[in-house]
Amino acid sequence: MDLDGYLRFVLALAFVLALIGLLTWLLRRFGLGGRLPAKMSGPRRLAIVEAMALDGRRKLVLVRRDDTEHLVILGPSSELIVETGIPAEAAAKAKEGGAPGLGASVRKLTGNRRRRDNRDGGGAAT
Repeated sequence: MDLDGYLRFVLALAFVLALIGLLTWLLRRFGLGGRLPAKMSGPRRLAIVEAMALDGRRKLVLVRRDDTEHLVILGPSSELIVETGIPAEAAAKAKEGGAPGLGASVRKLTGNRRRRDNRDGGGAAT
Protein backbone atom coordinates (compact mmCIF):
# COMPACT_ATOMS: atom_id res chain seq x y z
CA MET A 1 0.00 0.00 0.00
CA ASP A 2 1.16 3.48 -0.67
CA LEU A 3 0.90 6.57 1.56
CA ASP A 4 -2.36 7.65 -0.10
CA GLY A 5 -4.07 4.35 0.89
CA TYR A 6 -2.95 4.62 4.54
CA LEU A 7 -4.09 8.23 4.73
CA ARG A 8 -7.56 7.36 3.35
CA PHE A 9 -7.83 4.47 5.84
CA VAL A 10 -6.92 6.68 8.83
CA LEU A 11 -9.33 9.44 7.75
CA ALA A 12 -12.18 6.97 7.20
CA LEU A 13 -11.55 5.40 10.64
CA ALA A 14 -11.51 8.82 12.30
CA PHE A 15 -14.75 9.78 10.53
CA VAL A 16 -16.55 6.60 11.66
CA LEU A 17 -15.34 7.00 15.26
CA ALA A 18 -16.48 10.64 15.26
CA LEU A 19 -19.93 9.57 14.02
CA ILE A 20 -20.20 6.95 16.77
CA GLY A 21 -19.18 9.52 19.39
CA LEU A 22 -21.70 12.05 18.06
CA LEU A 23 -24.50 9.47 18.11
CA THR A 24 -23.78 8.42 21.72
CA TRP A 25 -23.62 12.08 22.81
CA LEU A 26 -26.99 12.78 21.15
CA LEU A 27 -28.59 9.73 22.74
CA ARG A 28 -27.39 10.75 26.21
CA ARG A 29 -28.31 14.38 25.63
CA PHE A 30 -31.91 13.58 24.79
CA GLY A 31 -32.35 10.91 27.46
CA LEU A 32 -32.34 7.80 25.30
CA GLY A 33 -29.14 6.25 26.59
CA GLY A 34 -30.44 4.68 29.79
CA ARG A 35 -29.57 1.44 31.46
CA LEU A 36 -31.50 -1.78 30.95
CA PRO A 37 -33.96 -2.59 33.74
CA ALA A 38 -33.14 -5.42 36.12
CA LYS A 39 -35.28 -8.55 35.80
CA MET A 40 -37.43 -9.32 38.80
CA SER A 41 -39.99 -11.92 39.67
CA GLY A 42 -43.24 -10.57 41.04
CA PRO A 43 -44.97 -7.23 40.61
CA ARG A 44 -42.89 -4.12 40.00
CA ARG A 45 -43.10 -1.40 42.62
CA LEU A 46 -40.90 1.20 40.93
CA ALA A 47 -41.31 2.85 37.55
CA ILE A 48 -40.12 5.96 35.78
CA VAL A 49 -43.32 7.53 34.49
CA GLU A 50 -41.72 10.37 32.55
CA ALA A 51 -38.33 12.04 32.16
CA MET A 52 -37.43 15.34 30.57
CA ALA A 53 -34.01 16.92 30.01
CA LEU A 54 -33.87 20.40 31.53
CA ASP A 55 -30.43 21.19 30.15
CA GLY A 56 -27.26 19.32 29.29
CA ARG A 57 -26.61 18.26 32.87
CA ARG A 58 -29.99 17.98 34.65
CA LYS A 59 -33.16 15.90 34.19
CA LEU A 60 -36.65 16.24 35.62
CA VAL A 61 -37.94 12.75 36.46
CA LEU A 62 -41.38 11.59 37.61
CA VAL A 63 -40.96 8.36 39.61
CA ARG A 64 -43.84 6.10 40.68
CA ARG A 65 -43.51 3.96 43.80
CA ASP A 66 -46.54 1.78 44.53
CA ASP A 67 -49.43 4.28 44.11
CA THR A 68 -47.45 7.45 44.80
CA GLU A 69 -45.46 9.63 42.41
CA HIS A 70 -42.45 11.81 43.21
CA LEU A 71 -41.02 14.63 41.09
CA VAL A 72 -37.21 14.79 41.25
CA ILE A 73 -34.49 16.84 39.53
CA LEU A 74 -31.37 14.74 38.92
CA GLY A 75 -27.96 16.29 38.26
CA PRO A 76 -24.44 14.93 37.95
CA SER A 77 -23.59 15.51 41.62
CA SER A 78 -26.92 16.19 43.33
CA GLU A 79 -30.61 15.47 43.34
CA LEU A 80 -33.49 17.70 44.41
CA ILE A 81 -36.98 16.56 45.40
CA VAL A 82 -39.45 19.01 43.87
CA GLU A 83 -42.70 17.39 44.99
CA THR A 84 -43.51 14.18 46.80
CA GLY A 85 -46.63 12.23 47.64
CA ILE A 86 -48.53 12.86 44.40
CA PRO A 87 -51.36 10.29 44.14
CA ALA A 88 -50.93 8.22 40.97
CA GLU A 89 -54.69 7.96 40.36
CA ALA A 90 -55.12 11.75 40.20
CA ALA A 91 -52.29 12.06 37.70
CA ALA A 92 -53.78 9.35 35.48
CA LYS A 93 -57.24 10.97 35.57
CA ALA A 94 -55.81 14.39 34.78
CA LYS A 95 -53.90 12.92 31.83
CA GLU A 96 -56.98 11.20 30.41
CA GLY A 97 -59.67 13.84 30.71
CA GLY A 98 -58.16 17.14 31.77
CA ALA A 99 -58.56 18.42 35.29
CA PRO A 100 -60.55 16.01 37.46
CA GLY A 101 -63.89 17.38 38.59
CA LEU A 102 -64.06 20.18 36.01
CA GLY A 103 -66.78 18.51 33.95
CA ALA A 104 -68.83 17.79 37.08
CA SER A 105 -68.51 21.42 38.17
CA VAL A 106 -69.68 22.70 34.79
CA ARG A 107 -72.62 20.28 34.74
CA LYS A 108 -73.56 21.35 38.26
CA LEU A 109 -73.51 25.03 37.34
CA THR A 110 -75.47 24.62 34.11
CA GLY A 111 -77.95 22.29 35.84
CA ASN A 112 -78.60 24.88 38.53
CA ARG A 113 -79.18 27.57 35.87
CA ARG A 114 -81.72 25.36 34.04
CA ARG A 115 -83.59 24.70 37.27
CA ARG A 116 -83.76 28.45 37.99
CA ASP A 117 -85.08 29.13 34.48
CA ASN A 118 -87.81 26.53 34.88
CA ARG A 119 -88.71 27.81 38.34
CA ASP A 120 -88.94 31.44 37.18
CA GLY A 121 -91.01 30.50 34.15
CA GLY A 122 -88.19 31.47 31.84
CA GLY A 123 -89.82 29.74 28.90
CA ALA A 124 -92.54 31.06 26.62
CA ALA A 125 -95.81 31.90 28.31
CA THR A 126 -98.60 29.43 27.69
